[in-house]
Amino acid sequence: MSTDLHSIDGVEAEALEGLQQAGDDAALEQWRIGWLGSKGRLKELMAGMKTCAPEERPAFGQRMNALKKSLEAAFKARQESGAATTGPPLDVTEPGLPVGTGRRHILARTVDGVIDVFSRMGFTVAQGPEVEDEWHNFIALNMPEAHPAREPSDNFFLDGGGMLRTQTSTVQIRVMETTPPPIRVISPGRVYRPDTHDATHYSMFHQVEGLWVDRGVTLVDLKATLFHFARTFFGPEADIRMRPSFFPFTEPSAEVDMRMPVRGKWQWVEIGGCGMVDPNVFKAVGYDPEVWTGFAFGLGIERIAMRKYGIPDIRWLFENDARFLRQF
Repeated sequence: MSTDLHSIDGVEAEALEGLQQAGDDAALEQWRIGWLGSKGRLKELMAGMKTCAPEERPAFGQRMNALKKSLEAAFKARQESGAATTGPPLDVTEPGLPVGTGRRHILARTVDGVIDVFSRMGFTVAQGPEVEDEWHNFIALNMPEAHPAREPSDNFFLDGGGMLRTQTSTVQIRVMETTPPPIRVISPGRVYRPDTHDATHYSMFHQVEGLWVDRGVTLVDLKATLFHFARTFFGPEADIRMRPSFFPFTEPSAEVDMRMPVRGKWQWVEIGGCGMVDPNVFKAVGYDPEVWTGFAFGLGIERIAMRKYGIPDIRWLFENDARFLRQF
């Protein structure tokens, strides 16, 4: 038995010496196959257990298991050390790969452009939370409990209360709750609705909503404001038109169409909604509707970007494909 154990010691020394001499990844892999593979030297040595006397087999088996673990650990350590990596050493003094100049996302640039136009008309920017309560998202906006827009199928309600806002009108309510009139604000931001994703719908998108409250504000002021935005943002040939509609938080209400260039041709495109603030909304925030009047409007940022830049599919705006984004 002692001779067999001594021969195993010699085998271990031979294997470790061969491992140290492996000079690249290919040689290291050949060593692994030759010693630890299914037809390697260790398998051959294990077969020698058949020739051992029965009383010697336990000690022989233990020594072989220890040898296998030793060689496996040595092989792993050599791999992790990177000593067998091929190729020239890394020269850290060499210049790295050039980094391309970045640019703002097309949606961010559209928001910046919209803010710039309305800021020059005296509107300030207001922000609010994206996780809202039903008071700010529905009740204060004159939506009763039975209103279809409050159905769970049309909203992202959260466990434990709260919801993801479906419109940035919530910011207008928060501004009026804390600020006495007159006020003139726009509120750009993300909103969420459980829409099925297709070329014109997405479950997360961006809006910019505007609110002007003062004494004697009329529909003429609303149309003039949107007309000036259209001409400034889309060009001197742009125009707007209003079609009667209904929204719970404005009365009267209208859909807004803007005449803008679409793939080189001027077309009428629905871009949002607007109207005079409903007296019930003023009452909810503590404004006297007999003293103050105002208008509100909401525009879809994705709609503006898609029409201005000829983008046919809203999903492209969120895929972050650099080949697409570099065009703008």
